[in-house]
Amino acid sequence: MWCLELLLPLLLIINDASCQWNVWVPRDISAMTNSCVVIPCTFMYPSGIRPYRGIHGIWYFGQPYPQLFPPVVFKTRTDIVHESYKGRTKLLGDLHQRNCTLLINNIGTEHSGRYYFRADLGGANMYTFPDYAELKVLDQPSIDVPEEIVSDENLELTCYAPDNCPDMAPEIQWMYTDYLPDPEFSSDYLEESNTAVLSSTLTFTPRPMHNGQLLGCRVYYPNTTLVYERLISLDVKYAPRSVWVNVSSEVMEGSSVMLHCEVDSNPPSRISWMFGDDELLWDTASNISLSLDDVTSAQEGIYTCVGDNGYGIMNTSLYLAVKYPPREPVVNESMTVQEGTSLALHCSTQGSPAPTLTWLKDGELVGTITADELSVLEIVEITPQGDGQYRCLAENEHGRASSSLNITVEYAPVLLEESKCTVVREGVQCVCMATGNPEPTIEFYLPDLNITINETDNRYNFYTHTDGHTSTGMIKMREKGERVDNGPAVNVHCSISNMYGRESVHLELQQEKKYMMAVIVGTIGGVAVIAFIIAAVRYVGHNNKKENGNPRQDVVLENPALYYSAVKKDKQNLRKKVLKTELLGSKFNSILEETTGEDGDYQPVGSMAGLERQELNYAALEFIGARSREGASGRGDDGSNYTEIKAK
Repeated sequence: MWCLELLLPLLLIINDASCQWNVWVPRDISAMTNSCVVIPCTFMYPSGIRPYRGIHGIWYFGQPYPQLFPPVVFKTRTDIVHESYKGRTKLLGDLHQRNCTLLINNIGTEHSGRYYFRADLGGANMYTFPDYAELKVLDQPSIDVPEEIVSDENLELTCYAPDNCPDMAPEIQWMYTDYLPDPEFSSDYLEESNTAVLSSTLTFTPRPMHNGQLLGCRVYYPNTTLVYERLISLDVKYAPRSVWVNVSSEVMEGSSVMLHCEVDSNPPSRISWMFGDDELLWDTASNISLSLDDVTSAQEGIYTCVGDNGYGIMNTSLYLAVKYPPREPVVNESMTVQEGTSLALHCSTQGSPAPTLTWLKDGELVGTITADELSVLEIVEITPQGDGQYRCLAENEHGRASSSLNITVEYAPVLLEESKCTVVREGVQCVCMATGNPEPTIEFYLPDLNITINETDNRYNFYTHTDGHTSTGMIKMREKGERVDNGPAVNVHCSISNMYGRESVHLELQQEKKYMMAVIVGTIGGVAVIAFIIAAVRYVGHNNKKENGNPRQDVVLENPALYYSAVKKDKQNLRKKVLKTELLGSKFNSILEETTGEDGDYQPVGSMAGLERQELNYAALEFIGARSREGASGRGDDGSNYTEIKAK
């Protein structure tokens, strides 16, 4: 305030030289509510004007023009002022000294506004200065906060309190600084345009944890009850310091999953979900969720959440595992190989978890079981037995799948044991059977005649048949040829061939063993039939003895008619049994004939030639005239005949 006293004479000297209406007041001035404020003021008027009846002054509020009837703050001629200023205003300056300084006590927020001064020198020499002082009445101190508070960067906060009341000097105190790291405090006193401001500066380095924390500035006047406080919330800008996502998880193929991401940053980050180089979703927020529906195996992999707010960037990743049953295995194409070739069969598939691979041949396990997505079955020098279907079976806990291939093994022809010559009714039949791939070609060669048989002519019936890889050739020689050692002479060679080889063998005549077996079977069968007939006859005789009583006594018939009926009935039963025996013998002869040829077209030779036409003996039952046990014939007492049964 003493500066104002020194400055006023200097201003008066300067303005005297200009000789114009002029006023100087501070453009802005502030004060705390319920305190006081002094508005410094000096004015000038033209030097040619002589005040009439003294110099008077008026302070207006809001408007400088009287005709608009602005509120009167202070008036030297009278005490008539606006209601809100009664008893509050006082002119501190001497108007004759061109000092118009005004004091306002006990001010309130309603007193904030523009204040204009009007000089009255008497008569028409009145002038309202357009310049004004704008008063700001504060109910709390002001804190100068930087536009941006950045984490880990030095920060200065300044609290201001106006000191424009000569009777009261303010003091400043910071609040809620206990949690700050190494705070520093400094005070300063500023004077500008005849106004004074007390300031206090707080210096510290904020951290992300200080974002949103409260700080306060308290202004109080000693020896009064006037206390003013201002609280601020720190808006600390910091780069993302944490990115939280779900833990890595497992889901089944075809299901849905939600991936969450939260980013701690200020301001909120631009959050994006990345899958590889693809951005799936983004938003500027504190958290974001990515929904994946009908998940496929192609969506398995690393998902990364990235947070970027301009102050820094941070990311966190998770792994999404998609479980699914094995895919259909990929195997070799079906192939045809030559016997002795070595092969490597490959089977590859995909599945989660990794499937086990098993090789099966025609349903049987071959090779080893592999717990991998690739299995190789090695076959060294494949044989004809390696021909067939190979299947690769892939399994895991979620399912199974398989694929198959066929391997066809080609090999040189091989003669089968069934190849031989046999004697038939019309001559000799030779059969040649061979297996091979491709199917063998069969030819017969007669060395004695230097003839190769591969088609039907007048002397030979040539027949071929193919079943799979087995070929059968057959010829019928209508001439039996010369006999050697009681049998026909046979000299037949069979030639089998395909693209991989040729073989020629001599066919043996194998009738001896066959016909000897037929003789043995026929003899045993005949003996068995005869034994059965004898047993049947004895059985019937034994039953008759029981019915006739003591066999050593003469036959005494009490009822001849009844006895005749019983004997007749027994004769009928016996004839039925004999008929069955004859039928059994006939069937046995048919079996013997079937063993010698096909459909009765062929007849046996050698030792079996005489047996073929012979008939088996069988027992016949014949009823003759009745006689006594001593051998005499006769009639019973009733004249009826009785019969003795004997074998013939």
